[in-house]
Amino acid sequence: MSTVVGGAMLPHAPQFFTMPDTEDKKNVEHVREVAADIGERLRALNPDLWIIFSNDHAEQFFHNAAPPFTVHVGGEASGEFAGRKFHWQVPSEIGFEIVRQLYRQNFDPAFTSTAKIDYAIGIPLTHIGHTGPVLPIYVNAYLPPQPTMERCYGFGQAVARIVTALGLKTVILSSGGMSHFPGTDRYSNPELAWDQRVLEKLATGNLKSLIGYDETELDHTGNIELRCWACAAGALGERKPDVVSMDPSWHHNYASLAWIGAQPEAQAAHYPSIKPELVELTTALHGLAHDAAQRDQYMADAAAYADKFRLAPEQREALVKLDLPSITKMGAHPLVPFLAQMQIQRLRTHR
Repeated sequence: MSTVVGGAMLPHAPQFFTMPDTEDKKNVEHVREVAADIGERLRALNPDLWIIFSNDHAEQFFHNAAPPFTVHVGGEASGEFAGRKFHWQVPSEIGFEIVRQLYRQNFDPAFTSTAKIDYAIGIPLTHIGHTGPVLPIYVNAYLPPQPTMERCYGFGQAVARIVTALGLKTVILSSGGMSHFPGTDRYSNPELAWDQRVLEKLATGNLKSLIGYDETELDHTGNIELRCWACAAGALGERKPDVVSMDPSWHHNYASLAWIGAQPEAQAAHYPSIKPELVELTTALHGLAHDAAQRDQYMADAAAYADKFRLAPEQREALVKLDLPSITKMGAHPLVPFLAQMQIQRLRTHR
């Protein structure tokens, strides 16, 4: 079972700190209130490790080098934006170990001891009230060629495997999204309808749906930062969020999601594996479905046919009655009793 106990996907628009006159103050206040509540609930989980996936706004990983993923291992990280100073301790030994283990899982992240904290990290951590150590992992969202959403999701899965192997209760944060077009002529036209469709899928727990968006669609909809969300999605696994909040503005669609404590739910398959305790029953049903001689035996004496197999009493009764609902409720693969029932009904009709 994964030791990723919770997480959140949070917006980081610079207007949250610069607060120009064009900003809807009530909207911003609601975003802050949602984040503060998420932070309080995540802290109550008492995690050993906080990780944040964030993009870099063409500040550090841009002109000189643009690795797809970069892990901070520097012991501490600082920065400032709009008159606010940021400073967080960084668990460097854990960071180094995650890098080592990622190499062994065929990922090749860069690592840094000197990267700064910009508002993409500073704003969400401030909003949730996090003051303890945090491990920043930078994702190249802005400078093509960027990592694919599939690669980001897989990277997050690898991180989750590693922290689980290390036995670390971990909270996964991601910063960014939803649609916005800073520095372009589309800045005042975020893609609200597209964003809402994405959120509808995520709200059901279908986090893996994020890998279906390619770089062209992300660019056209102003959602290149969803690569950070895809990393978090891979780490969290398929689980429904406890918080889904959309707070659109004229230039950004602020979306906040959070997962508090619940592990991914195991979904019962319509067509499961054959359980060991149902092997004999499956054998009996398979004979009815595919062997004319066995069907004749069953038609002549269903009870005698059932007695040829080592069956629990409830299994024997269901076979004699060919009770499809009871058989599938036991966990049998439904195709076999379905075909058996079809063949027996055919014989009964003709006879």
